[in-house]
Amino acid sequence: MKIRYYFLTLFSLMLVLNSCKKEDDGITKVPEEDRQERQDKDKVILTEYLQTHYYNSAELAANPNPSIDDIVITKLGEGETVPDGHTLLSADGAAMPAKTTVFQDIEYEYYVLKIRQGEGEDSPNFTDKIRLRYSGNLLDATVFDSAASPIEFDLVSLIPGWSRVIPDFNAASSFVENPDGTVSFDNPGIGVMFIPSGLAYFSSSTNGIPVYSSLAFKFELYQTELNDHDNDRIPSFLEDINNDLDPSNDDTDGDDIPNISDQDDDGDGVLTFNELQRTEYVVNTNEGEVEPVLASNEFEYERTEDAGIITIKTVKIVDANSNNVDDYLEKEVTTDYSLEN
Repeated sequence: MKIRYYFLTLFSLMLVLNSCKKEDDGITKVPEEDRQERQDKDKVILTEYLQTHYYNSAELAANPNPSIDDIVITKLGEGETVPDGHTLLSADGAAMPAKTTVFQDIEYEYYVLKIRQGEGEDSPNFTDKIRLRYSGNLLDATVFDSAASPIEFDLVSLIPGWSRVIPDFNAASSFVENPDGTVSFDNPGIGVMFIPSGLAYFSSSTNGIPVYSSLAFKFELYQTELNDHDNDRIPSFLEDINNDLDPSNDDTDGDDIPNISDQDDDGDGVLTFNELQRTEYVVNTNEGEVEPVLASNEFEYERTEDAGIITIKTVKIVDANSNNVDDYLEKEVTTDYSLEN
């Protein structure tokens, strides 16, 4: 499977060009084009594709439980018109307007066909774990990869297009364990992404994907889980200090270890975990007690349940001197909150 990408961190979030395993077999590199020039070409390619392909919109809308297998994209033949019950992927951008993102200092345009938002409460952050099913193809409809059963990924290790698209969907509303050991998911997020080569494999060719290929991926998002790659109790999406969707270039203490992999982000000798305030909540559901609503900068890191009594442990990000720099990112602040417990 082939949706992994390049990512450098302490935890082997390294060169990844296949979806499930980090393999170098079959990878071919060519001299790189200028990224902006390549994006200009890909923009033309994707625009033409979207204006000459349609999908079975009415059939999908009438289906109470669609899947990616039900999405049919067809090329419009010369002189043909779009059949009834179908919709052109793009009518001068009106049907599916371009989305933009910046990656490696280049503004990229990509497109997302949203079949269903997903009816679960959770949507992933760009660094989270996800469980989904997907199918990837070239724009000539050649399928180069697919997963027939649900599979788990870490979004930070995937090609950059995925970290832009998947967080815009919600996970499934529920699931059922079937007698045969499989799991069925209800109302997952379903869509198709159309991304330029700059948000995919760019100048790399691997296992049926030519260099500079714009790609399409159908997907069903089932579940998501908050990631904390270095186990410092700061969710990984918050380790992207400069908010560029690339946590590999955020290194507060300049020790060449990105914050997402660094257990002492500010290098002050106090572990990040210990620079967070800790709270323990005990909820007795037998007496009708309900779980607390956590603050926006408070995160659960441990939970146990015994005979209806739930114990929840949380940490809270602190800015003790109110200078808009959190304690765990400020070397001059060395308060160790673990000593208070």
